[in-house]
Amino acid sequence: MDAHWTTIIWLLPVAAIISWWLGRLSVRKNDTGNLRRIHPEYFKGLNYVLNEQPDKAIEVFIKMLEVDSETVETHLALGNLFRRRGEVDRAIRIHQNLIARPTLSRDERSIALLELGMDYMRSGLFDRAENLFKEVVESGSHTIQAYTELLDIYQQEKDWDNAINSARRLENVSGQKFNQIIAHFYCEKAEEMRTRKEEREVRDNLHKAISIDPECVRASILEAELIYEEGKYKQAIKAYKRIEKQNPDYLSEVIIPIAVCYRNLGDLDELMKYLQEMVTHHGDLTSILVLSELVAEKEGEEAAARFITAELEKRPTIRGVDHLIQFALAKAQGSIRDSLHSIKELTGKLIKNRTVYKCSKCGFDAKLLHWQCPSCKHWSTLKPVYGLEDEF
Repeated sequence: MDAHWTTIIWLLPVAAIISWWLGRLSVRKNDTGNLRRIHPEYFKGLNYVLNEQPDKAIEVFIKMLEVDSETVETHLALGNLFRRRGEVDRAIRIHQNLIARPTLSRDERSIALLELGMDYMRSGLFDRAENLFKEVVESGSHTIQAYTELLDIYQQEKDWDNAINSARRLENVSGQKFNQIIAHFYCEKAEEMRTRKEEREVRDNLHKAISIDPECVRASILEAELIYEEGKYKQAIKAYKRIEKQNPDYLSEVIIPIAVCYRNLGDLDELMKYLQEMVTHHGDLTSILVLSELVAEKEGEEAAARFITAELEKRPTIRGVDHLIQFALAKAQGSIRDSLHSIKELTGKLIKNRTVYKCSKCGFDAKLLHWQCPSCKHWSTLKPVYGLEDEF
């Protein structure tokens, strides 16, 4: 598409907004018997559009908008259009011009402040945006949206204390519960304290996380890791095992740490019993593979291969096939061994390029577990992938 048509298409929404406003104005004036002539500046602006002078056209449209109760919506619509188009500077000018008018009602001013705040957020000017949203909160109008925007700012700035306060205030004004999100904020604080070796604060924040959200998998994992580092393996196992009841979707995250704890305790019989229970109740691949290694230790690789083969017939996975090939290679010779090596190279490439986690909200793919989706910013939505590529 050439520049001529691109320019016209870009400005059509602007012209549509102004036409809508003029239509409303004409109808209003006609109802009172005093039809107003269409402003000549409108035709001047359209002439700039047709002559591919968008900046001049925009200036004309902005100047001709009288800010009163009939044109506030037009200003807001025009500003939103510019922000969506990436023309944040123009959006800011329009919204600032609107806020400067003394005739705005409290509700109109709050909306304009919100819009200007979102302009600043789009520009990365979080401090300015924060001040505007706080002003909206103080006005008592549109507080839900204002707290929502403040919560967004504090999450981006990793200001977890203010994020917690904003989430709680948002609960009060909206009637919604944000326990899961607030628990993550406490976990974020715990992670920060952990890097600073402030163990008491770490445990305090994890306790708050689990208190506010008993289903918080993240807090249980963090707590178990801390206990493990202290060499308290039985207690660590207990903390890790909470995940099965909290959310079995994350079971694959704790099977290996649990196995390590049992091995450190020298209790392989209890480990085998636990893994067999997990395979029976959940059938997750990580439990199957860890159990196969244990079977190989106790009963030999042939028994382990038979076990994996039986499980693959129920739940085929590429990682399971890769593991089975590894057992087969131990006894294969000649051309069969070469063929198995070739197949294992292929399965290895598939595993390397795998999607390990997927966001249930936006479909974002990841190889590492993110508690907050990097794409849509929702919490606890990235989970292990199941199916043929099962937890890969």
